[in-house]
Amino acid sequence: MQSEQSFATAATEQQSIFRVENTDYYYGSFKAVRGVNLEIPVNKITAFIGPSGCGKSTVLRCFNRLNDLIQGAHIGGRITFHGQDIYSKGVDPTELRRRVGMVFQKPNPFPKSIYDNIAFGARVNGYQGDMDELVERSLRSAALWDEVKDKLKESGLSISGGQQQRLCIARAIAIAPEVILMDEPCSALDPISTLKIEELMHQLKEKYTIVIVTHNMQQATRVSDKTAFYNAEATDSGSKVGYLVEYDATENIFKHPQHEATRDYVSGRFG
Repeated sequence: MQSEQSFATAATEQQSIFRVENTDYYYGSFKAVRGVNLEIPVNKITAFIGPSGCGKSTVLRCFNRLNDLIQGAHIGGRITFHGQDIYSKGVDPTELRRRVGMVFQKPNPFPKSIYDNIAFGARVNGYQGDMDELVERSLRSAALWDEVKDKLKESGLSISGGQQQRLCIARAIAIAPEVILMDEPCSALDPISTLKIEELMHQLKEKYTIVIVTHNMQQATRVSDKTAFYNAEATDSGSKVGYLVEYDATENIFKHPQHEATRDYVSGRFG
């Protein structure tokens, strides 16, 4: 993969951190997603919306190659990160995942102390700086420091679900990614915790690019700058294949959609 300096230069020049070009995704012989084309802008929040089974999470996981961990999964087309094909032979998936962090649907702290949850990834990546400072900075960035600063030796599993999710965000931030992927990060949280995560996203986009999958259309309107609407259609074999219907500024998707299917979905007629 290119050096950090090369990536940083590319980001300022092109303003799109990812480009997805005519991409299909397969699980074995089953085509899960077809023909996706889109660009992810730098330091913005992009939301993926659509009904269940339309490929939102599959496309999201393509950005850090988490789908590679599923036997038989493979891609057609091309996805570039700062202009480099992330599925080319020379790319180290581990390094890609350091640059492109992930926050999952259910909070998944490690069964370690709050401190060690943050420090773990940094240690694995050979961090040589002041670990105490990194832990505090990461927790502050996730708006969690004031709530846990006196509990750093306690288990990450001992705090509330909303706090655990912010801990997972802090853990992702600690290894200095450029992008944070969020797969329905609030679906398991109460409304107050959801609001805190949404406020946090607005703060984080000043430093990071965020891509979020959400079933909550109100959340998409509240947090995202751009929205991609996916749908699915039946195939001759009886399975469903997902595809991108429409991708635009969030306001346009919800107020002035160009496709009838988008209009029906955002108005609640299906989905």
